Amino acid sequence: MDVKTLGVFTFSLLILSVPSHGWALDPPLSGHPVFDRAVELVVDNFYDASAVDRFGETVRRQTEDGRAPLTAGSPEDRLDEAIDTVLASLDASHTGRFLPDTIAYYELADIFRFAIRDEMKRLFPPDGEVSFEGIGMVTRIQDGVRFVSDVYDGTPADRAGIRVGDELLSVDGAPYREIESFRNKAGKTVDIKLRRNRDAPPITLPVSVERMRPLRIFAKAIEESIAVEERDGRRIGYLRLWTLATSDGLEAVARALATGRLKDAEGVIVDLRGRWGGGPADAAELFVGGVPTFRLISRSGRDTLANVRWRRPVVAIIDEGARSGLELFAYSLKANGIPLVGTRSAGALLAGRAYLLPDDSLLEIAVSDAVIDNGVRLEGRGVEPDITVPFSLPYAAGRDPQFEAALEEMQRILAKG
Repeated sequence: MDVKTLGVFTFSLLILSVPSHGWALDPPLSGHPVFDRAVELVVDNFYDASAVDRFGETVRRQTEDGRAPLTAGSPEDRLDEAIDTVLASLDASHTGRFLPDTIAYYELADIFRFAIRDEMKRLFPPDGEVSFEGIGMVTRIQDGVRFVSDVYDGTPADRAGIRVGDELLSVDGAPYREIESFRNKAGKTVDIKLRRNRDAPPITLPVSVERMRPLRIFAKAIEESIAVEERDGRRIGYLRLWTLATSDGLEAVARALATGRLKDAEGVIVDLRGRWGGGPADAAELFVGGVPTFRLISRSGRDTLANVRWRRPVVAIIDEGARSGLELFAYSLKANGIPLVGTRSAGALLAGRAYLLPDDSLLEIAVSDAVIDNGVRLEGRGVEPDITVPFSLPYAAGRDPQFEAALEEMQRILAKG
């Protein structure tokens, strides 16, 4: 299940506690504890009261379906279908169910760890730290074919040379499964069979399996993405914000801009083609805020960055991966005259909260609307790029026309002085 097409993600400022609204809706019970609990949580917490009647009618159709009504004895695939159907009737981002056999489940569990803190040690023994075994890539099925859609910087998949757009054929000779393909294999090597070009023979890459702690992996991926490229004598920096949900990643970016690899860059490309949103609503002020940069210097002479502001040119890349907090980030950049390159963002800016269902699947519900400035809503609308550049995933083989277009735009800006 591809998170970029689901439109479900977190705007983490508002996830911890939301009061029950107690709407007077009494949808029928199915007798299935997972389905009925999901329905109850939506009725009590979904942000838009006007959608609850429509939701209740969809619930009724599932429980009274003459072909296969949902009951206490319904098989798992029927349960999954029923929950997906009733949630889809809400037509909202930040709304979906995630199963423990998906990478998204672990990533969201870490992002929402405070919302489900009472269950963390039971779910992730012994210390309650979210982790799973993997290699640091995400896939997407397109036209019936599975392609690598994301490779997190600095992970085993990245080091092994797996590229976005590779067709994923098998893992150790078996069909790919997001979690099961790597379970109990930490410290071992798996053989990933890929096809890089449409008519090319398959290739096999050995890849090390590691224990993944999602927010740490995201922070590392952000830091590992930071680079400087020389184009026609110009030093152009680059960084990718995979999510804003980890403060370590933003701190690494601030250090790189102020004193690290990006401090001497003439301009920076900010890649917002992320995985999840989250994070502080004012994160874009790193590039557009008016407060001056300053440091705190102790008696020993050690200095601490207290505030960083980048004053040189910026170009940003967006696509449907720019969502939630990243989408607000993109909106803020554009409002301040910073050019956006790529395709329209996700149109998914609500506030979500996570709940555990009786089968330990994770239910995310949009619990608050999000409005910008004078009534501007990005939900269902998105942010349009200033320079539209499509990206074709299948067999991309390392080609990235959106990044190349951003480089060209930065070169144009720098040439103008």
